[in-house]
Amino acid sequence: MSRRVTHAGGWTPITACHRGLIEVAMKIRELAQHWEENAKGRLTKTEYAIHLDVESAARLAAIAEMYPKRSTEELLGELIGAALEELEASFPYIKGQHVVATDEEGDPLYEDVGPTPRFLTLSRRYLHDLSAAADKQQH
Repeated sequence: MSRRVTHAGGWTPITACHRGLIEVAMKIRELAQHWEENAKGRLTKTEYAIHLDVESAARLAAIAEMYPKRSTEELLGELIGAALEELEASFPYIKGQHVVATDEEGDPLYEDVGPTPRFLTLSRRYLHDLSAAADKQQH
């Protein structure tokens, strides 16, 4: 079901309204298609070392064999990215007191006072910091 949400800038058509926020996210189930298309995103210089349980390592090896154009590190990065998107979507909506928008029927949409706003604020801050560091290294 498609809905439209109004905000200060006017009407915005959306296919899903998640806690009053418009989301475009890659889901785990969309990764295989993404890998088939062999798209690449911007990467940080930060490296992470992780240890996988044996079952997860076996699954990763199977995926790596199925998609040989992708390195294991690329696959892990995209899996973690998709898992973080899913985690964000799973955060509970906790209705606040302030109306932040109205839907197409004029019903109020209330602010989210749950963990999502804090997560988004922190994510934007770290994205800004990482982007600034990457820009600094390029110059």
